[in-house]
Amino acid sequence: MLAFFSPYGPCRAGLWTDRKRIPLAILSLLLMPCAAPAAAQPSPQTAAAAQGSELFDRVIANQKHSEMELDQYERIQKTESHKSGSDPGPASVKVQRLFPAGPAINRITLSPEGKPASTEGYRSDLEKLERYLVWVAQDGSAQKDAYARAERKRKERFDLIEDTRHAFLFSLEGKETRNGRLLLRYVMEPNPRYKPTSRSTTLFTRVHGTIWIDEQSSQLAKVDGTVMEDISLSLFLAKVYKGSHFMQERYEVAPGVWEPTFEQYDFDGRKLLMPFSVHERTFYTDYKFVGPPSAALELVRTELHKLGADPSTP
Repeated sequence: MLAFFSPYGPCRAGLWTDRKRIPLAILSLLLMPCAAPAAAQPSPQTAAAAQGSELFDRVIANQKHSEMELDQYERIQKTESHKSGSDPGPASVKVQRLFPAGPAINRITLSPEGKPASTEGYRSDLEKLERYLVWVAQDGSAQKDAYARAERKRKERFDLIEDTRHAFLFSLEGKETRNGRLLLRYVMEPNPRYKPTSRSTTLFTRVHGTIWIDEQSSQLAKVDGTVMEDISLSLFLAKVYKGSHFMQERYEVAPGVWEPTFEQYDFDGRKLLMPFSVHERTFYTDYKFVGPPSAALELVRTELHKLGADPSTP
């Protein structure tokens, strides 16, 4: 499945390679790729259909590029957990600083206000991050293995993105504006001719919804989906119930770079014989470019210096 984390040596201290856990990640794959046309019908393709196909080709290419770009941007993640979908106030709030570190993502826990909970604890987390960046910048077999595992996972995700070309039918429903930009609104329905090739792609047959595409940039701006039928997971040991809902909004966080700014999950289901209910609202803010590990290492050392610590050396 798409939810995974890999403790590559020093990676154990909060350095994970993905963003969501099961069951959230099982459907989060739909938050990235839902922007592809179904397979063409045998009838002659009209000019309008050709233009639509070209649009979705650009959207898919942009989705892949955005995911690559995300590996070089830090951001603040604020997750609010609610008791129910209608609960106005969060039962708990978790804030983390997500820092890209080559094949992994470092997670530094912050206070609910987005500040370091303590100077000592924050410094310790930065020092662990620094040591990992030093390690991952080396050209050893362990580092190559770490990058290879991350690249295999990325390929799996890109393959799923490509598979949506055949999994869904998209119909232009209308246009609307958001912050002065024109969005194209498409209804997304499972393609009855599509034959899933794996348990992951079977999910495509159980979801419908709406996507919004920024007309000027051909970027996915929003996706809103609902589970139409119960979905069995983990060899039928878990199930997500019909009516579960997910949504993601994406904005331009840097020139030409579109990334998630808000996600919402309202899932109900069971794991083994125990029911579960997940209602989360996640906000992403403060995107900042940090670059590859060698450049990120200098940023971390500069921050440690300002905290009065002596950055370690390779």
